[in-house]
Amino acid sequence: MASASSFPKFSLTLLLLLLVLGSTNAQLSTNFYSKSCPNLFSAVKSTVHSAIMEELRMGASLLRLFFHDCFVNGCDGSLLLDDTSSFTGEKNAAPNRNSARGFNVVDNIKSAVEKVCPGVVSCADILAIAARDSVKILGGPYWDVKLGRRDARTASQAAANNSIPPPTSNLNRLISRFNALGLSTRDLVALSGSHTIGQTRCTSFRARIYNESNIDSSFAQTSQKNCPRTSGSGDNNLAPLDIQTPTFFDNNYFKNLINRRGLLHSDQELFNGGSTDSIVRGYSNNPSSFSSDFATAMIKMGDISPLTGSRGEIRKNCRRVN
Repeated sequence: MASASSFPKFSLTLLLLLLVLGSTNAQLSTNFYSKSCPNLFSAVKSTVHSAIMEELRMGASLLRLFFHDCFVNGCDGSLLLDDTSSFTGEKNAAPNRNSARGFNVVDNIKSAVEKVCPGVVSCADILAIAARDSVKILGGPYWDVKLGRRDARTASQAAANNSIPPPTSNLNRLISRFNALGLSTRDLVALSGSHTIGQTRCTSFRARIYNESNIDSSFAQTSQKNCPRTSGSGDNNLAPLDIQTPTFFDNNYFKNLINRRGLLHSDQELFNGGSTDSIVRGYSNNPSSFSSDFATAMIKMGDISPLTGSRGEIRKNCRRVN
């Protein structure tokens, strides 16, 4: 029979074990930095606001960074890492090369945050807050961002190439990819509504405006003026994803789809006689429903495979591991 003195030692060991397990399975929370970095939100918002006022398109670019980070091995800041001798990162993967932008703004946000609480806030969390602030500044909904992510120590170009649905995706591919990450079909449609802001390159929509039939003819002709048919000519020319209000976060994206004015093939797939038509109609008629569902879906997307507890690190520089 164990002596009485051995029980405290056993209890202490068990307690330490539980603490370790708890640290590796820690949950994200909206008040994660309330004590360790009380000025976090104001530091991020002021920097994001300045960047958007300088260039309205930047809000969409920051939002897209969060999407492209979360869809590749979870929301871990891996997208921000520059290539090293030990890995080829995500920045030059097909979905990001010549299109992912705003990295300098993330650097500025990180610098502002480091001034108020050095070594505390992850780059992954900075992306999550910057995405929310960008949407809000451009007229979209507000939501309480869940925080507590840590930063990855590596990145994978191959994972980025395989994980982010290309603009040529059909509806089934979109649904299956989102479902694989725990996002519902409704989440897919709501999150696609982020294309109510921002621009895209000619290479992403050339095939649609010249070859597809489920497109409004006047819209196609207008789009062709800035995107020549011949590949290699005007590849980097930009067009707004929402031709009506490209710098304002609203539900016009869904109205465009109903009028066959989706710029990307993957956009129009959401309203093309398939299972998502009714959701698109609902959002086109009810902007508050879209706003509410978008906020909910953004929170869900932010929950994709975060590094927490003792996993990962808090990067000093978002472009490289410590």
